[in-house]
Amino acid sequence: MLSSITSFKTSSSLLLRSLSSKFTISKYPFARELGLKETNLGCFTGKRWCGSGKKLISLNPTTDEPLAEVYTTSFEEYEESVKNMQEAFDIWADVPAPKRGDIVKQLGEAFKAKKESLGKLISLEMGKIYPEGLGEVQETIDVCDYACGLSRMLNGTVFPSERENHSMFEMWNPLGLIGVVTAFNFPNAVLGWNASLALATGNVCMWKGASTVPLITIASMKIMEKVFKQNGLPGALCTMILGSGRTVGEKLIRDKRMKLISFTGSTEIGRHVAEVVHTDFRSTILECGGNNAIVVCEDANIKLALRAILFAAVGTAGQRCTTTRRLIIHESRFDEFVTQMVKAYKTIPMGNPLDSTTLLGPLVEKKTLKEYSDAIEAAKQQGGKILYGGHVVTSRPGNFVEPTIIEIPHDAPIVHEETFAPILYVMKFKTIDEAIKINNEVPQGLSSSMFTNDLKNLFRWMGPKGSDCGLVNCNIPTSGAEIGGAFGGNKETGGGRESGSDSWKQYCRRSTCTINHGTKLPLAQGIKFGDN
Repeated sequence: MLSSITSFKTSSSLLLRSLSSKFTISKYPFARELGLKETNLGCFTGKRWCGSGKKLISLNPTTDEPLAEVYTTSFEEYEESVKNMQEAFDIWADVPAPKRGDIVKQLGEAFKAKKESLGKLISLEMGKIYPEGLGEVQETIDVCDYACGLSRMLNGTVFPSERENHSMFEMWNPLGLIGVVTAFNFPNAVLGWNASLALATGNVCMWKGASTVPLITIASMKIMEKVFKQNGLPGALCTMILGSGRTVGEKLIRDKRMKLISFTGSTEIGRHVAEVVHTDFRSTILECGGNNAIVVCEDANIKLALRAILFAAVGTAGQRCTTTRRLIIHESRFDEFVTQMVKAYKTIPMGNPLDSTTLLGPLVEKKTLKEYSDAIEAAKQQGGKILYGGHVVTSRPGNFVEPTIIEIPHDAPIVHEETFAPILYVMKFKTIDEAIKINNEVPQGLSSSMFTNDLKNLFRWMGPKGSDCGLVNCNIPTSGAEIGGAFGGNKETGGGRESGSDSWKQYCRRSTCTINHGTKLPLAQGIKFGDN
């Protein structure tokens, strides 16, 4: 009775605050279709929506207007969510994998039904242009299809035993409870990568979305909740928490009941996650910094390279992990190529990401404007020459900056840092080996690409002395990875892999099983012990 009274008082209080607010979310029909209101609860325990933690305000990065308020997750609500997850896992682990795959397929269909609305919400709250918002939701749809098919192929290997009447094979079983921490730049797709594979392999998830884009997190969770409910399944197959600062997020990564933490974000926080989780010998998937380069060789198709670099450097306003940040151009093509790049940059339409003509939207929040400006100043002090851009846009509201090209030495310290903004550093090279060395000299190792038509260059680039990144491309951008291949990087990028290939194995515990189906007990390696 007391909890009912408390719940009623909380609901009444939220309603009163909602009625008196000046939030703008109600202006957008697609937001209402997704179940969003001016006041929203930021925790889904699997059985109820709640939120008695601190308040977050979601801001429109295009206009600076407040969209809505969100009440975050308390520690008590976190514990309630974990308890519900443990109960859900006991049920879900016994469901045959192909049937789990069918549920994941239904999740994909549910996201497909809301693709346009969710794509617009991503543009509204995060700031990427609408076609990119649609593309992000499509990634979730595609990886759900992929995970459905995968659910019939979670096979282990059969090994020949050296002992007669013995058989050996692998078994892959779910880990149990998994924590998924996503970043603001792909607030829906990274959930899709993780949740689809985790659920198909028999796990249950707790999802912590980024505090800068809480409405996308809530809307996505509401879509998933409906699918679970329609199938009579526990909602705690995927719970959702939101926090402000290192609150419930810190609790999540320190929780020994979480057997795997999949984290997407900065290298600094990723290092902290690794230190905490690995102390308990638990597992991580880390998708951290990227400082991605494109090498333009002497024989490159310049027109093709120009189009690719324009999207990779400016798309999502430079806020992709796979954004091209360094452009390494053969000295014989440098002047020609840079001239064309500057000409192309001058034509980039900037504005509301929901407008069909816009190619460059805003940065996600105010603090990123300072990070952009600081990087520009550092580049100047370290020998950089601004060829285009270099300014925060002050003539309009929102978090807009000019897309920027800076000619700078490859070993300038700022070039070795990742700035989440549309800043492209350009530099020259003489030989392929020099270009590869420049590509590899930064601490990050996510994505890389080379534009060439020479097979010698290509196989040098892809070989043992080539690019040290997790994604090694040729004649395509550094961004825009497909879901069928494993996504992730090396070095300070974290070493994790998500989505395709055999990434599903990270969500499982591997057992090598040996069965004696005879009447004797021979030992391996021919060891004799007594009369065995």
